[in-house]
Amino acid sequence: MSGEFSAILCGVGGQGLVLLSNVIGNACASTGLRIITGEQHGLSQRHGSVSIHVRIGPDVRSPLIPVGSGDAIISLEAIETLRYFEYLKEGGVVLMNSMVVHPVTDSKAVVERKGKAAMYFDRGSVEAGFRQITQNVLSIDASEIANRAGNALTENIVLLGALSVLQEFPVQTDALRQSIEKMVPPKAKEANLKAFDLGAEASHRRFCGALPCKGE
Repeated sequence: MSGEFSAILCGVGGQGLVLLSNVIGNACASTGLRIITGEQHGLSQRHGSVSIHVRIGPDVRSPLIPVGSGDAIISLEAIETLRYFEYLKEGGVVLMNSMVVHPVTDSKAVVERKGKAAMYFDRGSVEAGFRQITQNVLSIDASEIANRAGNALTENIVLLGALSVLQEFPVQTDALRQSIEKMVPPKAKEANLKAFDLGAEASHRRFCGALPCKGE
């Protein structure tokens, strides 16, 4: 591999971001790829903001992604995506769960303005913001896909599947699948692998042809 791949993983507490990071890290370790991560948990036990910097490449030294140089943002909650807007490079990729969990500050503003023109921030507003710097945005209903896979807790793996098809992402699909099998409980393996495949299918339909994808 030449160069570097950097991504922000983000969401709220309880969505399995640490597991997602561990699956990627284990897959890198098994194939000899250098990876450094940096985690920020915040109030994760109270559904607070959680983010993880992931950097893969032979020359990476710092766990933190420089502003404006991230290749991708993988977000398990739509509004959290906007917190890391400045890290994405021009033309980078945004893979975003369509689910919105409104923070207290958002709800407070709507309540205080009751009876006046007040609206919650929504997924469409997030997408519109990112389209100022990239057209490579995919909003996935990861909850619906996870339920189809047989386990509502596999939203994180749905997004991993979506990431896995991109040629720029240097971790091979087989290594990711093996890592999933190793890192999740035995009874959840089948559902997680199905979630991975369904996420990959959604991403392939959106990006392949517009962006280089694995297997093309």
